[in-house]
Amino acid sequence: MLILALDSTAVVASVALCNDGTPIAQFTVKNGNTHSETLLPMVESVLKTAGITVDDVDLFACSVGPGSFTGVRIGVSTVKGLAFGKNKPCVAVSTLEALAENLIPAKGILCPVMNARRGQVYNALFRYENGTLVRLCADRALAVIELEEELLAMGEPVFFSGDGVDEIKRLATRIVPEGICDLLVDQNAVSVAKCAHKAYLRGEICTDAELKPIYLRLPQAERERLEKMKNT
Repeated sequence: MLILALDSTAVVASVALCNDGTPIAQFTVKNGNTHSETLLPMVESVLKTAGITVDDVDLFACSVGPGSFTGVRIGVSTVKGLAFGKNKPCVAVSTLEALAENLIPAKGILCPVMNARRGQVYNALFRYENGTLVRLCADRALAVIELEEELLAMGEPVFFSGDGVDEIKRLATRIVPEGICDLLVDQNAVSVAKCAHKAYLRGEICTDAELKPIYLRLPQAERERLEKMKNT
């Protein structure tokens, strides 16, 4: 099964073509929030390199959040456009689950974190057991200090990934993260494809029309508007 997977939920933009969970071609760029300009050309480059067209793709997948509101929308919109009218299945992948996939087969708590600003991170906890990624909690937004207390109470080695790692290092002073390769920290569309393949086997698919972003918080502009209304 040929899977085309995208991730544009943070500063990294990543596109991968995989055969089930095996990578065929991948293109990753980390040059700022220019996804609206770079993502589709990256898709075209990956397909051209592999010698196929978008019509040959069997399954479309993308990270649907949490993450940058603009980045999430760009990724979802791109996949919806690519899959439109093709009657091919789509899979919505949690950005945090894909980031946890990066850390396999580390033993301990797999802790993807994305910078949610204001001392908070988007987070979920996972463990890799018996060849399976096991989710320990739902995707959530919480204070770094609150996450630190929870991890300390668990008393296990902790492996971090995601663009919130710097926030963890800055604010969670009592946790010593396990060392991992820098290449495993950022979003990676190959991990999105692997998560999508597992979801497909479980029957967790949708149409291009049903694919939609998942936000854990209101956009910043909306939060600021509500705060102003409270103070008037």
